[in-house]
Parts: sequence; structure tokens; C-alpha cells
Amino acid sequence: MSGIQGGTAAGTALGAADGTASGATTRAGTGSVAAAPVAGVRVAARERLVDVILAVLVGTLVGVTAAFDTDTTVADYALIAVASAVLALYRTAPRAVLAVATASGAAYVLHAHPGPSAALPVIAASHVAARVGHRAWAAVAGGVFLVAYLATGPTTRQIVEQAALLMGWFLCAVVTGLADRNWQAYLRQTEQRALEAERTREEVALRRAGEERLRIARELHDSLTHSISIVKLQAGVAVHLARKRGEEVPDALLAIQEASGEAMRELRATLDVLRTDEPTGTPALLVERARAAGLAVELTVAGEEQPLAATVDRAVYRIVQEALTNAARHAGPAKVGVRLAYGEGCVTVTVEDDGNADPSRPVTPGIGLRGMSERVTALGGTLLAAPRAEGGFRVRAELPVEAAA
Repeated sequence: MSGIQGGTAAGTALGAADGTASGATTRAGTGSVAAAPVAGVRVAARERLVDVILAVLVGTLVGVTAAFDTDTTVADYALIAVASAVLALYRTAPRAVLAVATASGAAYVLHAHPGPSAALPVIAASHVAARVGHRAWAAVAGGVFLVAYLATGPTTRQIVEQAALLMGWFLCAVVTGLADRNWQAYLRQTEQRALEAERTREEVALRRAGEERLRIARELHDSLTHSISIVKLQAGVAVHLARKRGEEVPDALLAIQEASGEAMRELRATLDVLRTDEPTGTPALLVERARAAGLAVELTVAGEEQPLAATVDRAVYRIVQEALTNAARHAGPAKVGVRLAYGEGCVTVTVEDDGNADPSRPVTPGIGLRGMSERVTALGGTLLAAPRAEGGFRVRAELPVEAAA
């Protein structure tokens, strides 16, 4: 009984160690780009060390138990070593590890007729296989091992009872593996939400500042522009009538006319500044920011890069920005490709990911997609924003450079 509990604990420890290491990897990805490779190497080395220690622990438990059997041979110890040592490779090939551990464990029980502790490597392999989603393989492996165990003494009541006990521990290993998998998925989702909130905090602040600028511009336009226009118009009419009658125009009236005209020009300049929404970077800078936030993004530039008109350059920046934001929010742990293609008289912006967008479900355009469509339409271009047939989402905008200029 204690041996089986040790095996289940070892399997749970395998899942816990894997979850801790993966969390460390995610947190390392939020740091600087230069420090990420070093942190990744350290985490990988720690994972390998933990895997080796747990494999040695399982092998030691089974080997010590086998040492009390006087008829244990060198071949039996070799089978125990293979079934235990292969557990150190479960991160890279969980199904292969499960197959080797099950085959070695079954061969060991058929040859040596040991106690229930021989099931420890198979229980641990079943746990980690269920943890990564191979629960059917884990159930089959447990069934194969139990058949081999029953074959050592099918008529013995003790063997049947021990096999029933092992069946319960195999079921426990599969269930705990599935529970661990769901827990790790929840942790990854929580970390992703935290990263997304941190990444979009600045963008939300900039967007709110832009909305506030536009609101102020509207208020100024509606209140001051109308009033100053009336003052300027009345002063101009008064000056015109005075000159038409041959009267001397008062200096105060001329000052009012000149001051109102100057106020109108300054107010228009102020409104232009408030309404200006110039980008604060380039698409390459957006890609670097997305990478630093943990999003896997690749930038490709095709054709001969050429200077763009201010309106086109602003539209390209905003399209890439909005597409990357949507990918980070809705695509999940996906790879994103950004492509800028410079052609003759046009520039094509393509942002696509391999996320979880379903091509059979219609897209409901939000504020971001509508904003992109309005920008592209205003420049006389075309926009395609829809799920890909092979999965994921694609945003493709073609902008005519000459028409925009």
C-alpha cells in the first residue's frame, strides 16, 4: 500500500513540478527580451533535474521492494531500471514513455511475480499521460498492466484483491492527471489575462485620452467657434456699412474685427491639434512590444520599402495595432504573422494568427474592426477581416498609395 501511495505521490509531483516550471517560463517571458533566453535555459535545466530526481525516486522505491524477494534476477532489476528511467523523458514523449513503462512493468511482473509496488512506474506514466490529454492511452496502459498482473496467479484470491486495488490506483492516477491538467490550464489562462491587462493598460489610457481630446474639441467647436464667428461676422458687416456710408470706421470696431479673425485662426489650429491622432511609433515597434508582452509575433517586409503619405502611414500603424490587440485578446496562445508588402502604387498589410477562430461562425464587428474599415475606406482601399479556412483569423488591408497622397 505504501509503495502505491508513493507512486501516486510521485506522479502528482511530476505534474506539480511541470506546472511550476511552466509558470516560471511564463513569468520569464514578461521580462526583457534579452533576459528571456537565459531564463528559459535555467528553467529547462531545472525541469530536467526534477525529472531525473523523480525517476530515480520511483526506481529506488521499486528496486528496494524487489530486493526483499530472494528470486529477483538481474533481468528484473534491468526491467525496473528501464521502466523508471524512462519517466525522466515524459515531457518530450509522454505516449512513448507510457508504452515503454507499461511494457517493461508487464514483463517484470510476468517474470518475477512481484507485489503491487511494481506498478509504481506505470501509475506515474499514466498520471502524466492523462495530464497532457492522453487519458485513453493511460486507461489502456493500466488495463494491459492489470491483465499481466492477473496472469501471475488468476486463481489466487490475494492476486485478485491486489489487482482490484491497483485498478483503483490507476483510476486515481488518471483522474488526478486530468484534474492537474485543468488546474494548469486555469493558471495559464489567469496569467494570460494578467499579461493582457498589463499590456493593454497603456493602450486603454491612450485611447481614453484620445476620446477626451475629441470631446474637448467638439465642445470648443460647438461653443466658441459659433460665438466667435458671429462676432467676426457682425464686426465685418458694421465695418462694411460704415465705409459704404462714407463714415469713419471706429478703431474699436476694427480691433474687434481683427481680434475675432485672429481668434478664429488660433481656435482652428487648437482644434486641429486636439483632433490629431498621430501614431507614436512604427509597425516594427508594435511587434517588439507584443513580443515583450508574451505574444509570438513575426514581422515580414516584402518588396522595396518606400515612404508613405502621412494618412497611409497612420492607417498602417493603426491597423497593425488593432489586429495585434485582437489577436492577444481572442486568439489564445497563438502565433501571429505581420506582413507588409510594398507594391507598385499600393501597400498591403496582412496580420494573421493560427488561433481558435472558427470559420463557420460569423464575425461580429466591434469598434476596432469598424474603425479599421472606416480608415481603409476613407483612403480608397479594401479590407478583409475574417476567420481563415485552416483556423485562426486574418486581417488584410490594401491601400492605394497614390490615391491617398
